[in-house]
Amino acid sequence: MGIFIVFRLMANIPVPGINIENLKNFFEQFQMFGLLNVFTGGALDNLSIVMLGLGPYITATIILQLLTMIFPQLEKMYKEEGEAGRQKFNQYGRLLTVPLAILQAYSMLIILKQQNVLSELTPSLLFVSVLTITAGTVFLMWLGELISEKGIGNGVSLLIFAGIVTDIPSSIRQMIINWDPTQIPPYLLFFGMALLIIAFVVLITEGRRNIPVSYAKRVRGSKMYGGVSTYLPLNVNPAGVIPIIFALSILLFPGMIANFFAGAAGPVGNIAKIIKNFFDHQQNPWGYGISYFSLVVLFTYFYTAVTFDPKAISNNLQKMGGFVPGIRPGESTAKFVRYILNRVLLIGALSLGLIAVMPSVVGGVLEIRTFSFLIGGTSLLIVVSVILETMRQINAQLQMREYESF
Repeated sequence: MGIFIVFRLMANIPVPGINIENLKNFFEQFQMFGLLNVFTGGALDNLSIVMLGLGPYITATIILQLLTMIFPQLEKMYKEEGEAGRQKFNQYGRLLTVPLAILQAYSMLIILKQQNVLSELTPSLLFVSVLTITAGTVFLMWLGELISEKGIGNGVSLLIFAGIVTDIPSSIRQMIINWDPTQIPPYLLFFGMALLIIAFVVLITEGRRNIPVSYAKRVRGSKMYGGVSTYLPLNVNPAGVIPIIFALSILLFPGMIANFFAGAAGPVGNIAKIIKNFFDHQQNPWGYGISYFSLVVLFTYFYTAVTFDPKAISNNLQKMGGFVPGIRPGESTAKFVRYILNRVLLIGALSLGLIAVMPSVVGGVLEIRTFSFLIGGTSLLIVVSVILETMRQINAQLQMREYESF
């Protein structure tokens, strides 16, 4: 709780020279920065000294995970060298965070200067601002790891969670200010749908397909080992929130680039306007929604293929004397796991796509934007995942100390 308070204090200390009116217009114009604001815990919309949040650290971790496909030594370190290997891998992530934070801070400040959000940006002020924002990111990374080490659950996820839920009081305040008795039925319907969607998100997040696994009996001296039956759990949504992040980044990037060229004369300006309108969810809701849904489904399969290797699971089972009843060890087991995974993943990918487009659909039908994070999307997935994981961590701590579960 103390770390949360420090985080929120830092999220409200702005960098110097901000034009508030231009800042609001900027966030309305560029939706991609609204997505980044979710992952900075609301620290970006007031351009605080921790405006990048944990974005560079998350980006560094994702880049390293993707690089494990290219460099076998990195894959061996991450997957085969145990706790020492993972610590070394995490250290590489921390080191990569610093140059990424410098690059993102510099790019962000230059873009904001071009959009007249920052009134002045001298070379010395630019240097100090980049240094401060980078230090803020590294400090938040340390706070997140401090929570992971000393507290309950994943510190990075908890800091993002804290940033998302801080919007609830301002949303309640906004609802009270704009209170209209005629809006009671839509609000009741909205919150009823929100409860159903949250239950659906919990179901998908917790959903498992268990593959039965048996272990052969082994006799060593006078003792017998193995002979037990267990199961291999396959998550319905093994990719988590990553496909939504990838899909939004791909979808919003062309529109953002087109915005810079929309004012140009001639064919370049016309092409930029067409691209901008196509990728604008208000101008072209159906095209945007279908593209968004399709990309989420596609990236769910892609990210799972990157991070989940049925062949490695088959080899590990074989080394430990485990087998799936009725399936030959080795290549046959890998094919069977891949077959089950693809069938389960179809449900997970379609559900994730539905969760992603839900805020636009429900918000558009009921015309309620105040509590839009309650009806799906990235924010809801993060909140639900963090709450469930924290509950599991508390249960584990209680049971380890021989207390009853939470």
